[in-house]
Amino acid sequence: MLIGVPKEIKNHEYRIGLTPAAVREYVANGHQVIVENNGGAAIGFTNEDYQQAGAEIIDSAEEIFARADMIVKVKEPQPNECKMLREGQILYTFLHLAPDPTQTKLLGESGVTAIAYETVTDNRNALPLLAPMSEVAGRMSIQAGAHYLEKAHGGSGTLLGGVPGVAPGKVLIIGGGVVGTNAAKMALGMGAEVTILDRSLPRLRELDDIFGGRVTTIFSTVDAIDKYSREADLVVGAVLIPGAAAPKLLTRENIKNMKPGSVLVDVAIDQGGCFATSKATTHQDPVYVVDDVVHYCVANMPGGVARTSTIALNNATLPQGIALANKGLKAMLDDKHLLNGLNMHKGKITYKAVHDDLGEELGLDYQDPTDAIKADL
Repeated sequence: MLIGVPKEIKNHEYRIGLTPAAVREYVANGHQVIVENNGGAAIGFTNEDYQQAGAEIIDSAEEIFARADMIVKVKEPQPNECKMLREGQILYTFLHLAPDPTQTKLLGESGVTAIAYETVTDNRNALPLLAPMSEVAGRMSIQAGAHYLEKAHGGSGTLLGGVPGVAPGKVLIIGGGVVGTNAAKMALGMGAEVTILDRSLPRLRELDDIFGGRVTTIFSTVDAIDKYSREADLVVGAVLIPGAAAPKLLTRENIKNMKPGSVLVDVAIDQGGCFATSKATTHQDPVYVVDDVVHYCVANMPGGVARTSTIALNNATLPQGIALANKGLKAMLDDKHLLNGLNMHKGKITYKAVHDDLGEELGLDYQDPTDAIKADL
């Protein structure tokens, strides 16, 4: 199979779909890889690195999209990229379709087979391809929040760790999954006072054990969100419904009642955001203020530490990518967890949560993913 790796074009996105080490794995499995010129240069992967791994360097993204059997990316394809995709081609990347009707419509029109990293599962019903980016984003959420709490950046002037004689800042984390756990690790490391809200009592027990009672674990209710958000200096939104738009857990009223100069970091923004006032921002222009509360809603947070993120992502996505290259569509019938990553195929939505959010609006039909693939084999 011919694997194409275009340069990412989203604002300040320096990650790349394959590292040179990953390219070498594809080549060792008998595949050809074409990489866009200087696609990984910004994070230290040179054209020479890719050539030594066995890749061919291509000057234009257009040629890569035109020639490749499978496109491997990091971020969702932008509109001009969607228009270069075609039926019979596999797209393997993050998609986050539910809050993005434009992308969903264009992918439907292309007929491409679109596999989303964020909905591939494993035997523990976890999301192994999303997990490394969730780890990165969780850790970055506290760094970003601490930065924007500084007075010069619009915050209240609170140091999360405090100092002797001065109380530490209060961090509220809504959601106790991978993002929330990693955010809590960083916040505790800075010396903050940390509270985690979640609706799973078993998960709250796990978190209590993990952190040895150093975090406050609270069952998430409307009342708890109202109470703890009023007291917080930093709130991290870390909720996820796989493939679906994120629920709005902080209302406009909640945000009005927060302390002036407090900071919201919405890690769920890729799925539409979990705060009523959230709107996607970029690394170039990362924050805005609503009701005296600073909002950080960067839609590709891990892109800020692009080298670490690229290597971590490749570690997770490589086995399934090799399976797709080796077996084609049949790989999804052989692996139910990879099949869960199939979001669109030949103009139809194949992931139920995406169809529930967008199918009626876009007039796109739903097809069972197994049926969709079997019809092609």
